[in-house]
Amino acid sequence: MATDWFLLDGSSLMFRAFFGLPVTAFKAPNGQPVNAVRGFLDMLARLVTDRKPRAIVVATDEDWRPAFRVNVIPSYKTARLERGAMPPELEPQEPIIRAVLAAIGVEVIGAEGFEAEDVIASLLPKISGKVEIVTGDRDLFSLVRDPDVCVLYTQQGIGRLLMVDEAEVERRYGIPGRSYGDFAVLRGDPSDGLPGVPGVGEKTAAQLVRRFKDLDGIVASGRLGEAANAYIQQARRVGVPVAIAPVPTPRGTRPKEPVDPGALSRLSETYGIGASTERLVRALAGPPAAVRAG
Repeated sequence: MATDWFLLDGSSLMFRAFFGLPVTAFKAPNGQPVNAVRGFLDMLARLVTDRKPRAIVVATDEDWRPAFRVNVIPSYKTARLERGAMPPELEPQEPIIRAVLAAIGVEVIGAEGFEAEDVIASLLPKISGKVEIVTGDRDLFSLVRDPDVCVLYTQQGIGRLLMVDEAEVERRYGIPGRSYGDFAVLRGDPSDGLPGVPGVGEKTAAQLVRRFKDLDGIVASGRLGEAANAYIQQARRVGVPVAIAPVPTPRGTRPKEPVDPGALSRLSETYGIGASTERLVRALAGPPAAVRAG
């Protein structure tokens, strides 16, 4: 299998790696946990080997609870305010992952005030070719567009991936393949503090989307009432990834060798992650996808 672009939801994959590997089993020589670092790098190495992307971008959360979302829906991710942005064993691993990617030369892009999902949505108009979005966040199903954009969805830890294209969206939710964003606004997501339309669960949301085609049609139908329509008009602006993040046009490459071998060597030794960094470097040095004609 081969693809042109990998757009990785770095924050989502870091969390999946952390919870997919035991903290106690993977530690640096100084005792610091590195399970998320090891898991993230090993997963990326496997993906590069299997999918052979010509270009890679890791998108980051520069704000996990952006003001533009909270201003519209104050309940957005309030549960995480209580337990913290990330587990204390994970927080110090994020800068290690970023440092390793920088030393290898993997492009990392974030935007102040935006989540990784918004960065990915904003990168799509700037690139062309076959794009695979790697994430554990269902919100990004709203970006699926056959035949060019699909999602590789991490189902369990970091080992199982589900290919989500328009046919898979339709199979899972009973809606047209490009309607996931409208469906998600109606249904909501309690885990993220997105309430959805009162009285509209997954089944009813799917029925409404099938019958009225999109949110404009649902609002125009008058089926849900003024309060629900007001919520829809607000949530549609923030309840799905938005393509308004100020991101650069990505380089469109993948590193064939580390850009800073000295820094990579120091990081590998300090954190005891040499096997994982070597696997990723070897994977990146392998052949990318063939350039498509036309």
